[in-house]
Amino acid sequence: MTEPIDADAGRAPGRPEPAHDPLGGSTGVPAGRGASDAPPLIELRGISKTYGSGAVAFQALKGISLTVRAGEFIAVMGPSGSGKSTAMNVLGCLDTPSGGEYLFRGVHVEQLDRDQRALLRRAHLGFVFQGFNLLARTSAQENVELPLLYRGEPAAARHAAAERTLAAVGLQGFGHHTPAELSGGQQQRVAIARALVSGPTVLLADEPTGNLDSARSHEIMQLLWHINHEQGLTVLMVTHEPDMAAYARRVVHFRDGRIERDELNPHPAALVAAAAAVAPVVGA
Repeated sequence: MTEPIDADAGRAPGRPEPAHDPLGGSTGVPAGRGASDAPPLIELRGISKTYGSGAVAFQALKGISLTVRAGEFIAVMGPSGSGKSTAMNVLGCLDTPSGGEYLFRGVHVEQLDRDQRALLRRAHLGFVFQGFNLLARTSAQENVELPLLYRGEPAAARHAAAERTLAAVGLQGFGHHTPAELSGGQQQRVAIARALVSGPTVLLADEPTGNLDSARSHEIMQLLWHINHEQGLTVLMVTHEPDMAAYARRVVHFRDGRIERDELNPHPAALVAAAAAVAPVVGA
């Protein structure tokens, strides 16, 4: 998954959005309805993606169908070339399908133009990348504020929101530090805060622990679990690591451009760890 580039990226920071949210600005599950009986948040119906044409055409996705409900935590796995990253690019409005339907809260995303997709992305999607993608000479707080800056939010509101979000990811008091002054795990927490500060509907994480050691990886996964479990935020995560996928409640496996299997995980790693922490010690 590549870093999103807004269709209106040339607009000066702080200027208002050029159009309305294509979803009408509505977020969350409708009042009085639980996630189980609400309409799907995301539906992919027979999505295909072909790169090139003629003899050099390559079909990266071969008619995949996937349903995502609000509040799910889904890990997407598969070998290189399986189509998982292409599927995430389509879900993140970073690429368009060659065929099929993509519905986001009932809106046909495949019918939106480039500007509308950029607005949907900015209003409803948060992105976390393997390489953090922080601005090197900018403080943690300023990095977190960046999405709000492009929304045209007032400075005081940006500052307050960034401070709250940094505190929520365990970095209270670190706002003045630059990325070079932070560990890899702390940098990824800043990146997660940046993805969360605008209040997205879905968090898309592309190998979020790929550049971290084992201990920091599990810390980041515990944080993503907490965000999903406590805040109800929908999380879609690409990973090659089974022990990271074990934190998700559902694992979707890709192979050769198709979904090979889609399975529930009744015992997510975070719940197992929590149960072990409170279990009585035998012989105590």
